[in-house]
Amino acid sequence: MAQTNNMLEIKNLEKRYKTGDLALSNVTISVPKGEVIALIGPSGAGKSTLIRCVNRLIDPTAGQIILNGEDITKLGGRSLRKARRKMGMIFQEYALVERLSVMENVLSGRLGYVGFWASLMRRYPQSDIDEAFRLLSRVGIDHFADKRADALSGGQRQRVGIARALIQGPDIMLVDEPTASLDPKTARQIMRLIIELAKENNVAAIINIHDVALAKMFVSRIIGLQLGEIVFDGTPDELDEDMLTTIYGEEDWEETIQKVEDEDEEES
Repeated sequence: MAQTNNMLEIKNLEKRYKTGDLALSNVTISVPKGEVIALIGPSGAGKSTLIRCVNRLIDPTAGQIILNGEDITKLGGRSLRKARRKMGMIFQEYALVERLSVMENVLSGRLGYVGFWASLMRRYPQSDIDEAFRLLSRVGIDHFADKRADALSGGQRQRVGIARALIQGPDIMLVDEPTASLDPKTARQIMRLIIELAKENNVAAIINIHDVALAKMFVSRIIGLQLGEIVFDGTPDELDEDMLTTIYGEEDWEETIQKVEDEDEEES
């Protein structure tokens, strides 16, 4: 296979469900190492399906997903589990173990690296514990390390999820609607944190996001999906009212675009 500068290559990806519904059609995306991409589009456009195909929570019908030169659509068992180590997943609903502490939830990101009995007994190397403390400090919740996950706010839970994804040492983060359950201020804080940490760790990220204004504020590349197909791949400046209408349908987009400009001024 020819080498490229892209860490992730998605080629002619298709997903057709048993019902016959076509969720993804001929999706091709190249993601260089360290690049952050926002996926936008209406409900049912295929955004979540695309992310779940990449980490093989869903099996694609056709096409290739090449991560660091390896086609993960052909992997199974131990080989797939090994490939998933390099994919950090951040979920809309956090996917934390509520009864466990913040520290235990973060350390669960190392389960793919420790042995079965060590993971069962939740015994981790000191280096993993040290890294968990460092990441919790970086996301601003190290003082909650011993607190149960179910005692946290939504924004705090999402910070735990970010730390858990990063402790895997991933090459790419797959982020599914990270701000959907958050208030506007917390949503901006979480988006800013994801972008900063991706840059600091030279980790690529694909962020499925419903909020167009947030996408335009924080990422340099946006991909628009419509009925499972890519209809836009460009910069926030190129995502104008006409293109937003193509992606979502008729709407007065002037207010959304003005919101981005106003909040950019507030942040500066």
